[in-house]
Amino acid sequence: MIISTFDWAIIVAYLLVSIGISLYLSKRAGRNTGNFFLSGRNLPWYIAGTSMVATTFAADTPLAVTELVSERGIAGNWLWWNMLLGGMLTVFFFARLWRRANILTDAEFVSIRYSGKEASVLRGFRAVYIGIVMNMIVIAWVNLAMVKIFQVIFPELTFLGIESLNLLGIEFSSHLLLVGALLLFVAVYSSLSGLMGVSITDSIQFVMAMTGSIALAIVAVNQVGGIAAMKESLEHSKWVFDFLPAFGSESAETANGTGILQLTLTAFVAYLGVQWWASWYPGAEPGGGGYVAQRMMSAKNEKHSLLATLWFQLAHFALRPWPWILVALATLILYPHETDRGATYVMVIRDFLPAGLVGLLLAAFFAAFMSTI
Repeated sequence: MIISTFDWAIIVAYLLVSIGISLYLSKRAGRNTGNFFLSGRNLPWYIAGTSMVATTFAADTPLAVTELVSERGIAGNWLWWNMLLGGMLTVFFFARLWRRANILTDAEFVSIRYSGKEASVLRGFRAVYIGIVMNMIVIAWVNLAMVKIFQVIFPELTFLGIESLNLLGIEFSSHLLLVGALLLFVAVYSSLSGLMGVSITDSIQFVMAMTGSIALAIVAVNQVGGIAAMKESLEHSKWVFDFLPAFGSESAETANGTGILQLTLTAFVAYLGVQWWASWYPGAEPGGGGYVAQRMMSAKNEKHSLLATLWFQLAHFALRPWPWILVALATLILYPHETDRGATYVMVIRDFLPAGLVGLLLAAFFAAFMSTI
C-alpha cells in the first residue's frame, strides 16, 4: 500500500507532540523523585485513569482480541474478562489504601508490610521476576505485534537502507530494527518528563487509539454491508455472536463442531471465583500493583484514586474492546481463509481505509505501543 503525505503528516505530528510534552515537563520531573515517579501526587482522576487504560492498550491487544473472536467467538474474551472481578475489588477496597500508604513504588509496600530478611528476599524476588522476567515477556509480545503490523503495512520496508542485519548469528529484519528505533524514542521521552509527561501523552494516545479503533470498526462493518448483513453472512457460524461460553450439556449440542469457547459450568465458576486472584497479569494484579498502583498513588487524593481506578475498569472491560470485536467479526467475512487471524485486523487497515485514516490508525498503533513500553 502507498502511505499518503497526509498520513505521514499525522504520524510525524503525533511524534512531535509526544516529544514536545516531554521537553515541556522535563524541568518539573527533575525536581525530585516524587515528581518523577508520582507527578508530585497531583494527578486528577481522569488523567490517572486514562493513563491506566492506555498502558494496557498495547499494539498487540486488538490483534489478540481479533484472534480470540475469530477462533472462539465473542465468548472467547472471557479468558480475560474474568479479571473484572479483581479489578472492581481493587476499586472499592484497595484504591484508597494505595493512595493512603504514601509510598513511592509498590515494591516499597513489601518493606512496610513485612520486615527482616524475608522482606528483603521477597522484594528482591519481585524485582527480578516482575521487573525483568515478566517485563521481558510483555515487551517481547508487544514488539512481535509491531513487527507483524509493519510486515503487513510495509512489506518491502528497508530501515535506513538496511533490509536485515546479522549480529552474533541473530538476524534482525528491517521491521524489527524500526521497532528498536521506536523503543529508543520511548526511552527518551519517558525519561525526560517522568510520570506527569507519560500520563498526559498516555491520555492523548488513548483518545487517538479509540478514535482510530471506532473509525476502523465503522469502515469494516460497512464493507460487509452492515450488522444485519454480517449476521446473515455468519449464519453458519452464529456461535461467534454468543456472549457466554457453551456450558455443560449445551456444549455437546450447540458447540459441537464449532470453535466456541467450551467450558463446564464448574470451570466457568472457577474462572470467575479463582482465576482473577490466583494469576498475575499486567494491569490486573489482585488488589492492584505495578503501573496501576503507581497511578493510584499519584492521584490528588483518595477520592481521585478510587475514581481513576473505576474509570480504568469501565473503559478497559466495557468500552475499549467492542470496536475490535466488530472488526474481528467482519474479518471472518472479508478474509475467511487467512490463517493468521490476528493479522487480519491490520489487513482491514491496509485494504479499506482512506488516506488520513491510515495515518491515524498507524499513529494509534504507535501510541498503543509507546504507552505500554
